[in-house]
Amino acid sequence: MKQYLIFVLLLMFATPAWAQVVVPGSLNPANRANSAVASFRSVTNDDLLNSSDQPENWLMYSGNYSSQRYTELDQINANNASDLQMQWAFQLRALDRAETTPVVVDGVMFVTESPSNVIALDARTGEQFWRYNYDLPEEVNYCCGRNNRGVAVLGDRLFMSTLDAHLIALDARTGTLLWDTEVARTEEGYSKTAAPLIVGDKVVTGIAGGEFGIRGFIDAYDPATGEQIWRFYTIPGPGEPGNDTWADDSWMTGGSATWVTGSYDPELNLIYWGTGNPGPDWNGDVRLGDNLYSDAVVALDADTGELVWYFQFTPHDVHDWDATQIPLLADTEYDGEQRKLMLWPNRNAWFYILDRETGQFLNGRPYARQSWAESLDENGRPRRVPDTFPSIEGTTVSPSIGGGSNWFSPSYSPLSDLVYVTAYDGETTYFIREDEYIPGERYTGGGGTTPLPQDSYHAALRAISPQTGLTQWEYPIQPRSTAGVLSTAGEVVFGGTVDGYFYALNSSTGEELWYVNLGSRVHSGAMSYAVDGVQYIGIAAGNVYYTFALGD
Repeated sequence: MKQYLIFVLLLMFATPAWAQVVVPGSLNPANRANSAVASFRSVTNDDLLNSSDQPENWLMYSGNYSSQRYTELDQINANNASDLQMQWAFQLRALDRAETTPVVVDGVMFVTESPSNVIALDARTGEQFWRYNYDLPEEVNYCCGRNNRGVAVLGDRLFMSTLDAHLIALDARTGTLLWDTEVARTEEGYSKTAAPLIVGDKVVTGIAGGEFGIRGFIDAYDPATGEQIWRFYTIPGPGEPGNDTWADDSWMTGGSATWVTGSYDPELNLIYWGTGNPGPDWNGDVRLGDNLYSDAVVALDADTGELVWYFQFTPHDVHDWDATQIPLLADTEYDGEQRKLMLWPNRNAWFYILDRETGQFLNGRPYARQSWAESLDENGRPRRVPDTFPSIEGTTVSPSIGGGSNWFSPSYSPLSDLVYVTAYDGETTYFIREDEYIPGERYTGGGGTTPLPQDSYHAALRAISPQTGLTQWEYPIQPRSTAGVLSTAGEVVFGGTVDGYFYALNSSTGEELWYVNLGSRVHSGAMSYAVDGVQYIGIAAGNVYYTFALGD
C-alpha cells in the first residue's frame, strides 16, 4: 500500500482542514456538560424490521437483522470515493483498542467506549450530548481485552453489556441508568463484550469467558424490567440431547461461549448465534467427544429459546477455532433456485454455505490457508488430516489460533452478490498441557506460538461467491487485518489494517479507490449513516472515532 503521512504527525505539525471542525461554543467547558438529546425519537420494532427502508440510520450492530453490514446509501460511490475527507474525530478516553460500532438514530450517535461506557454524540459534528460511565468492580475476569462492541436500541432505551457480565438499560435521551441485571458472576470467569440484539420484545445477549471453564449460554431479557425470559445453554446438561458428546462431567467446564452478536430471520422467527470453542481450549483428552454445541451455529425459536437446528463446524475442536463469527443471511440463487442461505467464513478457514431454514449443509471450501482437514463430507463434517492435534513437543497447523478470520464482521452485498471477509493465511505451533480447573482462573490446556513473524504470512480482503465458495478477487493486506468490512450500494467496500490504514475498494473488482492512515490499529467495523442529505462513513481506530464524507 502506498505510503501516507501518518495521522499523529499531522496532529503534531499541521492543522489540516478536517481538524478545524469546531462546534460553536464547544471549547467552553460549561457548554460541554451532559445535556438531553431533545431530538431523539423512539425506535420501534417496525423500524428494526424495516431498517433497509431508512438507510440514513444504523439501528443495530450489524446494520440489519441479516448482519450484512451493507448500506443502501450510494452518495459515496466508486466514482467519487477518492474525494473522501475527514469531517470530525472524537477522542475516546479509554486507551484500550476500540472495537465499537455505533448506533445512529436520526442524527444522534451512540458509541461505546472500553470497558463499559456509552457516549451520545451529534452525528453531524461529534459534539457530545451526554456520557455514561459504568463503575466496574476492582477484580474482573476477562480474556482478550477490555472490549465493548456496541449498544442495542428499542423505544427510548439503550441496552449494553458490561465487562463484569451485567446487562444494563439507559435512557437514550439523558444517559440515566434505568436497570442493571447481573447475567453471570465475573468471579467465576464470566464477562460480556458484545452488543445485544433486539428481537421483538426481547433483548437477546450472549456471554464471554470461554477460557475460564464457563458453561456458555444465550439469554433473552425483558427490555422494560431486565428480567430474564429464557436461557439456552450451549452445552447440554445431563439427560439433554448432546450431553453424551462430553466425556464424564467435562460439560460442566466446557466453555462454548457466545461472545459476538447473532442474527435474526423475522419470517422464520429464528435467532442464529455462533458458539465458541470447547474448554480447555487445546487439551481435548479431558473432554472426548464432539463437544456439542461448541464451534457451531444454533438456530433458536425467538419466542421460547428452544433449539430448532444446529450445525457444528469443527467437532471436538482442539485449536481454539471457535465459531463466534457473525452469521450472514442472504436470499439469493443457489443451484438454480432462490434459497434462504447462511454464509459463513469460519475461523477454521473453511467457507460454509447452509440452508438457514433447515441447517442443511450445501457447500464448503477453504477461503484461507488450512492444513487440518482433507475435505468435508456430504454433511459438512471435516475429514481430518492425521497427526494435526496439539502435542507436548508442538504441532504446526494452519490456520493460526487467530483463524482464517475471526470476530471482525464480514459483509454481504446484494448488489454484487459477493461476501467480503478479511482473511489470514497463517499457522501456529500448538502445544498441549494438563491444567486443573479452578473457578475464575484460566483453563486452556495448552497454547501456541507462531513459527514466523505474523507479517511473514499472506493476508487479504477476499470476495467470495455464495454460489460456489470460490474467491472472485482479493486485495492483499500487509501485515494483516483485524477490521470488519462494510459494503455499499455505491459499489464500495471499506476495510482497515493493523498498521492504521482505512481504505475503500471497488466492490466488483477489488480496485483500490482511496486510503488514509489513521495512525493506529483499525480493530473495528465501518458503518454508514446520513444526516441532512450527507452520507458519512464512520470507523474507530486506536481510541478515536472518525467520520468521513465527500469533500466540497
